Amino acid sequence: MAGAVDLSALKQRSAPAGEGAAPPSGVEITEANFEAEVLARSNEAPVFVLLWSPRSEASVRLGQDLSALADADGGKWSLATVNVDAVPQVAQALRVQAIPTVVVVAGGTLLTKFEGAPPPEQLRGVIDQVLNATAGKLAGNGEGEEPEQVDPQLAQARAHLDAGDFDAALKAYQALLTANPNHEEAKGAVRQIGFLQRATSRAPGAVVAADAKPDDIELAFAAADVEILQQDVASAFNRLIALIKRTAGDDRTKVRTRLIELFELFDPADPEVIAGRRNLANALY
Repeated sequence: MAGAVDLSALKQRSAPAGEGAAPPSGVEITEANFEAEVLARSNEAPVFVLLWSPRSEASVRLGQDLSALADADGGKWSLATVNVDAVPQVAQALRVQAIPTVVVVAGGTLLTKFEGAPPPEQLRGVIDQVLNATAGKLAGNGEGEEPEQVDPQLAQARAHLDAGDFDAALKAYQALLTANPNHEEAKGAVRQIGFLQRATSRAPGAVVAADAKPDDIELAFAAADVEILQQDVASAFNRLIALIKRTAGDDRTKVRTRLIELFELFDPADPEVIAGRRNLANALY
């Protein structure tokens, strides 16, 4: 996490009477160890980062459930914890607005996040989805198995993408799609690269401009792109859903089409995508 902060100035708030809850198991995250314990470690296996507070009973319960599931899975994924009372800067950097929240990081990037304290069986489902999505793609997954045999053309496309050469990566993935129109990774990569090329060209003040003219479709599109780049996914979705409610005909179709394109950038099981699709349906019908 860029920008070191003098953590000696931080003072953890004392818990009110009766709130001496023990912290959940897992590595306790601060600004000082975030890069090593979350970003770097997520290259080996997914890291579930629990942002919690001893003031919140739901946080404590969720921490206990995640701890038990982590122990049961024996290192297939890691649990890290952030006490938001002690290190609010980490919660702010992750754009967390409620507790408890779980942020899932894999390969150094945000994979998904969810708020609240779902029951253990629902947590089990989310964990399994993450493990399936990252199987064979991280250094720590599939230990003891034969290494993945990667098509040299696919490896080259991934290398271009890792290097940030979007033009070369897009060309390489499009070549893969030409040879195999059903290539799932190539289809997803083309969508992601197209979005990144468009979103990174947006003006820094796109959100402010769109807020000033909420009925301007192009400004709304630009603002939604910027919000997703800033990992404020719910705001991006809600902006376009609100615009759908105020439009009709071709304009409504245009906004709906863009919103669906943004949904497709994420795992269909992502809670924010599920909520977005539900809100879209309510707006349309």
